[in-house]
Amino acid sequence: MDFALWSRLAVRQHIELMHGIKLSIRAVVSYLARWGFTPQKPIKKAYGQRPEAIQAWLDEQYPAIEARAKIEGAEIHWGDETALINTDVRGRSYVPVGKAPVTFAVGGTRHKLSMIAMVTNRWMIIDEAFNLDKLIEFLEALIKDIDRKVFLAG
Repeated sequence: MDFALWSRLAVRQHIELMHGIKLSIRAVVSYLARWGFTPQKPIKKAYGQRPEAIQAWLDEQYPAIEARAKIEGAEIHWGDETALINTDVRGRSYVPVGKAPVTFAVGGTRHKLSMIAMVTNRWMIIDEAFNLDKLIEFLEALIKDIDRKVFLAG
């Protein structure tokens, strides 16, 4: 059983499939509490996150970018592409006390709005999928009004 979230019903079904024991929801909740599991709202994480690689980049490569920008009188802009989608994960999942359940974001949405932004308050909303042409359009608009060099980190 491949559940993204372990609800009371999912735990009950798993116990029944694995052990042939039918429990009431009340009994499942009681057992989960006794075993140190509490209902929690899930946090959402993207597949493919690599926090170690990000920290290594910040420690090893970013200082050189920062130094060069200072020497050349340039700005550093932080960029990110994101999407607003009409899917949502609702409900709770049982996990040990002090832990947060994680549900992973997946594709297959019905409606999506892509956006690219910089922390400098320069942004653009894109009605269709984000692609190379949209990136170029955004970057051209970004540098049009800037009178000095920009380092884009993102």
